[in-house]
Amino acid sequence: MEEKNKFFELNEAQRKAVEATEGPLLVLAGAGAGKTKTITYRILNLIQKGVAPENILAVTFTNKAAKEMGERITKLLGDTAEINRPISIKGKPFVATFHGLGAYIIKENFREAGVKKYFSIYDRDDSKRIVKASLVKNGYDPKQFEPGKILGIISREKGNFVSVEEYSQKAGGEYFGGIVFKVWQDYEIDLRKENALDFDDLLLVSAKLLQKEEIRKFYSEKWKYIHIDEYQDTNKVQYQIAEAIAREHQNICAVGDVDQNIYTWRNASIKNILHFEKDYKNSQLVVLEENYRSTKTILEVANRIIEKNKLRMERKLVTQNAEGDKVGIFEALTENHEAVFVVEKIKELQKNGVPLSEIAVLYRANFQSRVLEEEFLSKNVPYQVLGTRFFERKEVKDILAFVRFCLNPDSISDLKRIINVPPRGIGKTTLLKIVEGKEDSLPAAMKIKMGNFRVLLRRIKNFALGNPPSKTILYIAEEVGLNKNLEKSEEGTERIENIKELAALASRYDKLFAPNDIEIGGNSWEEGIQKLLEDTSLASDQDGDKEEKDGARLMTVHASKGLEFSYVFITGLEEGLFPHDRNNDENVSDEEAEEERRLFYVAITRAKKKLFLSYAQSRTIFGNRGSNIPSEFVLEIPDEFLEHEFLDYTPKHKPLLHIEF
Repeated sequence: MEEKNKFFELNEAQRKAVEATEGPLLVLAGAGAGKTKTITYRILNLIQKGVAPENILAVTFTNKAAKEMGERITKLLGDTAEINRPISIKGKPFVATFHGLGAYIIKENFREAGVKKYFSIYDRDDSKRIVKASLVKNGYDPKQFEPGKILGIISREKGNFVSVEEYSQKAGGEYFGGIVFKVWQDYEIDLRKENALDFDDLLLVSAKLLQKEEIRKFYSEKWKYIHIDEYQDTNKVQYQIAEAIAREHQNICAVGDVDQNIYTWRNASIKNILHFEKDYKNSQLVVLEENYRSTKTILEVANRIIEKNKLRMERKLVTQNAEGDKVGIFEALTENHEAVFVVEKIKELQKNGVPLSEIAVLYRANFQSRVLEEEFLSKNVPYQVLGTRFFERKEVKDILAFVRFCLNPDSISDLKRIINVPPRGIGKTTLLKIVEGKEDSLPAAMKIKMGNFRVLLRRIKNFALGNPPSKTILYIAEEVGLNKNLEKSEEGTERIENIKELAALASRYDKLFAPNDIEIGGNSWEEGIQKLLEDTSLASDQDGDKEEKDGARLMTVHASKGLEFSYVFITGLEEGLFPHDRNNDENVSDEEAEEERRLFYVAITRAKKKLFLSYAQSRTIFGNRGSNIPSEFVLEIPDEFLEHEFLDYTPKHKPLLHIEF
């Protein structure tokens, strides 16, 4: 195939990014502009030029995005006859989330990281439980000092490379800061005691490891070409991880969109992408402006909204798609009236042959879903709330906790979870003595129970290290008596099916880590079960449930990032709700002040065919009913792009928003 035809599927800008393989490259990719396609073809081009697949790194933010990227790369390599090095012979590009990358680096350097080989990864629920216990221990009321808020502060500080000791100086004599410091101290002690790391530690600890020159050089040689997706969402620690690996060869390709930076509350710094050309000398800039997703009308509305922001790189989305329908606008009397409109319009779309899975209802805050869900239920219209995680189900967490504790017996949290699953008559007093190391003082009968329990754990560990991960899951369910116990419960059948689904998921790791299978780079069942634990611990809200059920998708705008739907409803467009009211916060930066507009831009650009906007004259928020005015965002959309939506039985009322036709 001739060079000029090699990437015939790409447009000119995409091709330019794909062919710029040496040195720093910044790709500004607008919504729907094919950034994943560009990254995957760039990786293909590198391999075709002779770069070993294992010397290529690609990092993104969600497991879903990493999985999609990995599959696309594999498909491209498999579909390309020119490739002279099959991906499976020696290695493959390393595609992972930042947290997955951190876990990988720590596992390879666990001694230097100060953890044991089989360390646990604590999810947000595990972390909140420890924070709550510390508050109680120190005499503070968890209802007054919300554990999630304190954990959020700890997370933010870790993201800024701040240690607990440094935070103590930063907080000074401030009362609340002193509480956070005490809790954080306890939190770190508990993590070390349980040989565990939290999500933020995966980044922080790996970044600190990369500060050691020998380790940094090793990974710099291992990954000579690195790609960072969603670069606008990186925080200080993530920036340092990428910079450390790229320092030697400077072959870093950062892909992102300033206008889609919506995570300052997670410590993402828009400055990382704005300063890229300053941080990396002699860098190239490629702008992807052609949108393949939305109609001209939707993009024009998006452009008009975002152009008012000052902290951005000037560009405008364009498309060759059709003009498309005008944006529907509905003014409701109340939130209930708004919900009726949304569901009735969806029923109409469904009647016209639109699959429910192609419809999304977006809102600024989680509480807004309640009224919407009630209306969906009352009208018997199927729906699915994004964020229901399969791995949060009790029986799934129980099975995984058994595996984790067998490999990491320091994990007291896992011990507490499994010691009575199913019930085996071991009470809180016994558990407390075990945790305190006073097992010798237990009554003889209880010692026998604990002895039997430890024998059971040894059997599970031996089985897990010598058998495929899928068989281990099924073995645990039978061996500990979980299946037998669940059969007695009302929801037993469904919960047993969830365990089987977990085993089905684990079967993916059977093949990947089959012992002595050189062709696919596998190593051992031990590595397979470890990887399963890691991936399930890092599963995010966007990774969703075990299956995609039929139904309209309900989600916050934040959760919708990276997704696309034919028809999108953006609800609650009222001043104080969207944009969210930050008037009382004196410390709001320009970056944060513009984030609400970026958030609305993200919401708009999820839509492919038709966009509906709605707001209510009156809404009850946390028990208080108030009158509203339409969001400034709605008022900024020129009339020629809007059309009023009505319900046949809409009560007569004076519209707050006047549209000329």
